[in-house]
Amino acid sequence: MIELTEIHRDFQVGDQQVHALDDVNLTIASGDYVSIMGPSGSGKSTLLNLLGLLDRPTSGSYYLNGQDVTSLTDIEQAQVRNREIGFVFQMFHLVPRLTAAENVELPLILAGMPPDQRRVKVGNALGDLGLADRSHHKPDQLSGGQRQRVAIARATVTEPNVLLADEPTGNLDHKSGMDVVHILEQLNQRGITLIMVTHDPEMGQRARRQLRMIDGRMQSDHQNKSRIEQDDGSA
Repeated sequence: MIELTEIHRDFQVGDQQVHALDDVNLTIASGDYVSIMGPSGSGKSTLLNLLGLLDRPTSGSYYLNGQDVTSLTDIEQAQVRNREIGFVFQMFHLVPRLTAAENVELPLILAGMPPDQRRVKVGNALGDLGLADRSHHKPDQLSGGQRQRVAIARATVTEPNVLLADEPTGNLDHKSGMDVVHILEQLNQRGITLIMVTHDPEMGQRARRQLRMIDGRMQSDHQNKSRIEQDDGSA
Protein backbone atom coordinates (compact mmCIF):
# COMPACT_ATOMS: atom_id res chain seq x y z
CA MET A 1 0.00 0.00 0.00
CA ILE A 2 2.52 2.64 1.22
CA GLU A 3 6.28 2.33 0.87
CA LEU A 4 8.76 5.08 1.72
CA THR A 5 12.44 4.51 0.93
CA GLU A 6 15.28 6.74 2.16
CA ILE A 7 13.02 9.77 2.48
CA HIS A 8 14.65 13.10 3.32
CA ARG A 9 12.89 16.46 3.64
CA ASP A 10 15.08 19.50 4.18
CA PHE A 11 14.05 23.10 4.77
CA GLN A 12 16.22 26.20 4.58
CA VAL A 13 15.66 28.45 7.60
CA GLY A 14 17.82 31.53 7.21
CA ASP A 15 21.37 30.27 6.74
CA GLN A 16 20.60 26.93 8.43
CA GLN A 17 19.34 23.72 6.82
CA VAL A 18 16.78 21.83 8.87
CA HIS A 19 16.39 18.07 8.35
CA ALA A 20 12.65 17.64 9.00
CA LEU A 21 12.78 14.03 7.78
CA ASP A 22 16.07 12.16 7.89
CA ASP A 23 16.34 8.83 6.05
CA VAL A 24 12.83 7.58 6.77
CA ASN A 25 12.03 4.05 5.60
CA LEU A 26 8.47 2.90 6.18
CA THR A 27 6.00 0.35 4.84
CA ILE A 28 2.31 0.44 5.79
CA ALA A 29 -0.02 -2.33 4.72
CA SER A 30 -3.51 -1.80 3.38
CA GLY A 31 -6.08 -1.62 6.19
CA ASP A 32 -3.52 -0.97 8.94
CA TYR A 33 -4.12 1.37 11.91
CA VAL A 34 -0.99 3.38 12.66
CA SER A 35 -0.29 6.15 15.15
CA ILE A 36 2.69 8.50 14.78
CA MET A 37 3.90 10.04 18.02
CA GLY A 38 6.80 12.17 19.17
CA PRO A 39 7.62 15.64 20.56
CA SER A 40 6.94 18.88 18.71
CA GLY A 41 9.38 19.30 15.84
CA SER A 42 10.03 15.57 15.50
CA GLY A 43 8.72 15.45 11.91
CA LYS A 44 5.28 13.90 12.49
CA SER A 45 3.24 16.46 10.56
CA THR A 46 5.90 16.75 7.85
CA LEU A 47 5.63 13.00 7.33
CA LEU A 48 1.83 13.16 7.24
CA ASN A 49 1.91 15.99 4.67
CA LEU A 50 4.25 13.96 2.51
CA LEU A 51 2.04 10.86 2.78
CA GLY A 52 -0.93 13.03 1.77
CA LEU A 53 0.90 14.46 -1.27
CA LEU A 54 0.72 17.95 0.20
CA ASP A 55 4.51 18.09 0.12
CA ARG A 56 7.35 16.45 -1.78
CA PRO A 57 10.49 14.86 -0.34
CA THR A 58 13.88 16.42 -1.00
CA SER A 59 15.06 12.93 -1.92
CA GLY A 60 13.86 9.34 -1.71
CA SER A 61 10.88 7.48 -3.15
CA TYR A 62 7.22 7.17 -2.17
CA TYR A 63 5.15 4.37 -3.65
CA LEU A 64 1.37 4.35 -3.15
CA ASN A 65 -0.40 1.20 -4.37
CA GLY A 66 2.68 0.34 -6.41
CA GLN A 67 2.91 3.73 -8.13
CA ASP A 68 5.84 6.09 -7.66
CA VAL A 69 3.84 9.21 -6.77
CA THR A 70 6.92 11.41 -6.31
CA SER A 71 7.40 11.37 -10.08
CA LEU A 72 3.90 12.71 -10.79
CA THR A 73 3.11 16.30 -11.76
CA ASP A 74 1.24 18.54 -9.33
CA ILE A 75 -1.99 17.97 -11.27
CA GLU A 76 -1.50 14.20 -11.28
CA GLN A 77 -0.76 14.23 -7.56
CA ALA A 78 -3.94 16.24 -6.94
CA GLN A 79 -5.94 13.61 -8.84
CA VAL A 80 -4.43 10.78 -6.77
CA ARG A 81 -5.01 12.76 -3.57
CA ASN A 82 -8.68 13.36 -4.39
CA ARG A 83 -9.24 9.72 -5.31
CA GLU A 84 -7.10 7.85 -2.77
CA ILE A 85 -6.57 10.00 0.34
CA GLY A 86 -8.82 11.65 2.93
CA PHE A 87 -7.69 14.23 5.52
CA VAL A 88 -8.94 15.08 9.00
CA PHE A 89 -7.25 18.04 10.70
CA GLN A 90 -7.18 19.41 14.24
CA MET A 91 -8.64 22.76 13.11
CA PHE A 92 -11.40 21.10 10.99
CA HIS A 93 -10.68 23.39 7.98
CA LEU A 94 -14.33 23.71 7.03
CA VAL A 95 -15.37 26.58 4.74
CA PRO A 96 -17.25 28.99 7.06
CA ARG A 97 -19.73 30.31 4.48
CA LEU A 98 -20.81 26.81 3.36
CA THR A 99 -23.28 24.50 5.08
CA ALA A 100 -22.26 21.09 6.38
CA ALA A 101 -23.66 19.45 3.24
CA GLU A 102 -21.86 21.91 0.96
CA ASN A 103 -18.56 21.30 2.76
CA VAL A 104 -18.94 17.54 2.35
CA GLU A 105 -19.86 18.01 -1.31
CA LEU A 106 -16.65 19.87 -2.22
CA PRO A 107 -14.41 16.86 -3.04
CA LEU A 108 -17.20 15.34 -5.13
CA ILE A 109 -17.44 18.56 -7.16
CA LEU A 110 -13.67 18.45 -7.68
CA ALA A 111 -14.02 14.83 -8.80
CA GLY A 112 -16.59 15.87 -11.43
CA MET A 113 -19.47 13.84 -10.03
CA PRO A 114 -22.97 14.79 -11.34
CA PRO A 115 -25.19 16.79 -8.91
CA ASP A 116 -27.80 14.08 -8.36
CA GLN A 117 -25.14 11.52 -7.40
CA ARG A 118 -23.44 14.09 -5.17
CA ARG A 119 -26.65 14.74 -3.22
CA VAL A 120 -27.14 11.03 -2.52
CA LYS A 121 -23.55 10.49 -1.37
CA VAL A 122 -23.54 13.62 0.81
CA GLY A 123 -26.82 12.62 2.43
CA ASN A 124 -25.52 9.13 3.15
CA ALA A 125 -22.20 10.42 4.53
CA LEU A 126 -23.88 12.87 6.93
CA GLY A 127 -26.55 10.35 7.90
CA ASP A 128 -23.95 7.70 8.74
CA LEU A 129 -22.37 10.15 11.20
CA GLY A 130 -25.65 11.23 12.79
CA LEU A 131 -25.65 14.66 11.14
CA ALA A 132 -28.65 14.42 8.81
CA ASP A 133 -30.48 17.09 10.82
CA ARG A 134 -27.43 19.38 10.70
CA SER A 135 -26.85 19.31 6.95
CA HIS A 136 -28.01 22.91 6.41
CA HIS A 137 -26.12 24.33 9.39
CA LYS A 138 -22.93 26.33 8.88
CA PRO A 139 -19.81 25.51 10.91
CA ASP A 140 -20.38 28.29 13.47
CA GLN A 141 -23.76 26.71 14.25
CA LEU A 142 -22.17 23.36 15.13
CA SER A 143 -20.30 22.09 18.18
CA GLY A 144 -16.64 21.12 17.92
CA GLY A 145 -17.51 17.43 17.81
CA GLN A 146 -20.11 18.02 15.10
CA ARG A 147 -17.63 20.05 13.03
CA GLN A 148 -15.09 17.25 13.24
CA ARG A 149 -17.73 14.73 12.14
CA VAL A 150 -18.51 16.96 9.15
CA ALA A 151 -14.78 16.99 8.40
CA ILE A 152 -14.71 13.18 8.60
CA ALA A 153 -17.70 12.96 6.26
CA ARG A 154 -15.92 15.25 3.80
CA ALA A 155 -12.72 13.18 4.09
CA THR A 156 -14.47 9.88 3.42
CA VAL A 157 -17.26 10.77 0.99
CA THR A 158 -15.00 9.88 -1.96
CA GLU A 159 -14.35 6.46 -0.39
CA PRO A 160 -10.56 6.85 -0.12
CA ASN A 161 -8.21 3.97 0.69
CA VAL A 162 -6.15 6.03 3.14
CA LEU A 163 -7.35 8.36 5.90
CA LEU A 164 -4.78 10.73 7.42
CA ALA A 165 -5.70 12.33 10.75
CA ASP A 166 -3.52 15.12 12.18
CA GLU A 167 -4.32 15.60 15.90
CA PRO A 168 -8.04 14.94 15.19
CA THR A 169 -9.02 15.29 18.86
CA GLY A 170 -6.75 18.22 19.70
CA ASN A 171 -9.53 20.84 19.84
CA LEU A 172 -12.16 18.64 21.49
CA ASP A 173 -13.12 17.77 25.04
CA HIS A 174 -12.44 14.19 26.11
CA LYS A 175 -15.92 12.82 25.39
CA SER A 176 -16.15 14.43 21.95
CA GLY A 177 -12.60 13.30 21.23
CA MET A 178 -13.39 9.70 22.08
CA ASP A 179 -16.52 9.86 19.91
CA VAL A 180 -14.36 11.01 16.98
CA VAL A 181 -11.75 8.30 17.59
CA HIS A 182 -14.44 5.61 17.68
CA ILE A 183 -15.75 6.86 14.32
CA LEU A 184 -12.25 6.76 12.82
CA GLU A 185 -11.71 3.24 14.18
CA GLN A 186 -15.02 2.06 12.73
CA LEU A 187 -13.88 3.35 9.34
CA ASN A 188 -10.61 1.45 9.78
CA GLN A 189 -12.56 -1.72 10.59
CA ARG A 190 -14.31 -1.32 7.24
CA GLY A 191 -10.92 -1.48 5.50
CA ILE A 192 -9.66 2.12 5.35
CA THR A 193 -5.98 2.50 6.22
CA LEU A 194 -5.88 4.89 9.20
CA ILE A 195 -2.73 6.90 9.97
CA MET A 196 -3.05 9.27 12.92
CA VAL A 197 -0.59 11.84 14.28
CA THR A 198 -1.17 12.55 17.97
CA HIS A 199 0.52 13.99 21.06
CA ASP A 200 -1.93 12.10 23.27
CA PRO A 201 -0.45 8.78 24.51
CA GLU A 202 -3.95 7.45 25.27
CA MET A 203 -4.98 7.98 21.66
CA GLY A 204 -1.69 6.74 20.22
CA GLN A 205 -1.76 3.51 22.19
CA ARG A 206 -5.11 2.56 20.68
CA ALA A 207 -3.47 1.89 17.30
CA ARG A 208 -2.36 -1.58 16.24
CA ARG A 209 1.01 -0.14 15.21
CA GLN A 210 2.74 2.74 16.99
CA LEU A 211 5.58 4.73 15.43
CA ARG A 212 7.67 7.18 17.42
CA MET A 213 9.74 9.91 15.79
CA ILE A 214 12.63 11.97 17.15
CA ASP A 215 14.47 14.66 15.16
CA GLY A 216 13.04 13.54 11.83
CA ARG A 217 13.96 9.88 12.27
CA MET A 218 12.01 6.77 13.22
CA GLN A 219 13.00 5.94 16.78
CA SER A 220 10.68 2.95 17.29
CA ASP A 221 8.07 0.84 15.52
CA HIS A 222 5.89 -1.07 17.98
CA GLN A 223 3.14 -3.59 17.27
CA ASN A 224 0.31 -3.44 19.82
CA LYS A 225 -0.24 -7.19 20.21
CA SER A 226 -3.18 -6.84 22.60
CA ARG A 227 -4.99 -4.61 20.11
CA ILE A 228 -4.25 -7.00 17.23
CA GLU A 229 -5.63 -9.93 19.24
CA GLN A 230 -8.70 -7.90 20.18
CA ASP A 231 -9.35 -7.01 16.53
CA ASP A 232 -8.86 -10.64 15.53
CA GLY A 233 -11.33 -11.73 18.21
CA SER A 234 -8.75 -13.98 19.84
CA ALA A 235 -8.33 -12.02 23.07
